[in-house]
Amino acid sequence: MKYFEKLVLLFVFVTLTSCGAMLNQPYNVQEARTGELTGKNNALSNLPKASDKVVVGVYNFRDQTGQFKLTDVGSSFSTAVSQGTTAILLKALEDSEWFRPIERENLNNLLNERSIIEKTRRDYTPAGQQPQKLKPLLFAGILLEGGVVSYDTNILTGGAGARYFGAGGSVSYRQDRITVYLRAISTSTGEVLKTVYVSKTILSQGADAGIFRFVKFERLLEAEMGFTKNEPAELAVKEAIEKAVVDLVYEGIKDNLWNMEGEEDDVIGVLETYEREKAAEEALGLYERDFHSSTQKHSMKVAAGAVLVDGDYDTREPDFNVQLGYKYHFSDQLRANLDLNFFRLNSTPQNRKLWVGQNLNLEYRLLKKDKFSPYVFGGIGALTFVDAKETKYLQHLNSFLKFQYGGGLEYHINNDLVLFANTSYHFVMSDKVDSIIYGDRDDNYLSFLLGVNYNLGF
Repeated sequence: MKYFEKLVLLFVFVTLTSCGAMLNQPYNVQEARTGELTGKNNALSNLPKASDKVVVGVYNFRDQTGQFKLTDVGSSFSTAVSQGTTAILLKALEDSEWFRPIERENLNNLLNERSIIEKTRRDYTPAGQQPQKLKPLLFAGILLEGGVVSYDTNILTGGAGARYFGAGGSVSYRQDRITVYLRAISTSTGEVLKTVYVSKTILSQGADAGIFRFVKFERLLEAEMGFTKNEPAELAVKEAIEKAVVDLVYEGIKDNLWNMEGEEDDVIGVLETYEREKAAEEALGLYERDFHSSTQKHSMKVAAGAVLVDGDYDTREPDFNVQLGYKYHFSDQLRANLDLNFFRLNSTPQNRKLWVGQNLNLEYRLLKKDKFSPYVFGGIGALTFVDAKETKYLQHLNSFLKFQYGGGLEYHINNDLVLFANTSYHFVMSDKVDSIIYGDRDDNYLSFLLGVNYNLGF
């Protein structure tokens, strides 16, 4: 291939790799604009209507992590989290239309300004007239406290890349995490009425591609292109605080701290929707791992797939395999399986025999609570040959001892249904499976299955 064609292919590859950045480059100076909305702003706007807004005061809702922004050479004097979280919370309270936030962060400034106004009115009110009084300050029935309590960096990092003859590219990512606590306090008793806890991840991504190569004598080609994309920490803090306000509203409705408009059925419907969403979110662990919980001990399974004999013939082909089994759960991770397989081993077109396999396995699930998890298993069993002509009367049976091991993946659709796929290798203690005895090696077979597990409810 000519060098010009290579350069064209390289340019196309690099352009496609970095097309996200190429199509969104800031070519011109951007004007000031209204701030971006977050994914939780719609949740604030779609909150049910309040029967009466609650007056709340926020004295201090700040960054409590004390962390400084990381740089390539260490850390700087700039904080990792915005110091304006009180202002973000006040805006979220206002947008929710459930609260009447009052100024408490800079209360001294407000009191000083009121003193100036009162003194000015006294000094300049005509003699014999009473100076006009200021309206009384609102007092809060509820104080909101809390803050950003953690900022965890590099909780998940990774990437991939390849380079060949000086040309290649790579992609990388990093995930950080912030945590917000928000609590409502009664000003009459000092009781903490409700506390909510929200976390939000911050994603950073990067991609690059380049070439460094001598294209001819004393001619070096070097080219590179790349981009990075960082989710703004301020927007992540804003979204976490807005989510905390949404949760606080629903928790307050549930505990009768405040009331929403509508009939009792409307309230029940709103709370049921919130509880379903909350349960789904609580079922997710760190790194968005989907968790499940089950106390059932007994289940049945059915599966179908293929089986491939590993014997003395090289003409073997896959054939059908069906399975019916029972599973006992010692715990969320350790189970015992009793399986019955009916399959056909196809060694040659003339040597296709029906077999019944009986398996007793111990199974270990690697991820204890995850809905999606790999698992491994192993055990002992028997392989029984059933002559098709004599099957009706079971007059011709040959059984061999065997051992097996394998692994698979399973996904919990709900507490009752589990999808699974596995593969297993079976060591038969006989060289007669394919009807020929050759060499010192026994005959074995490989099984592939896809099925469903159904919990019996006890």
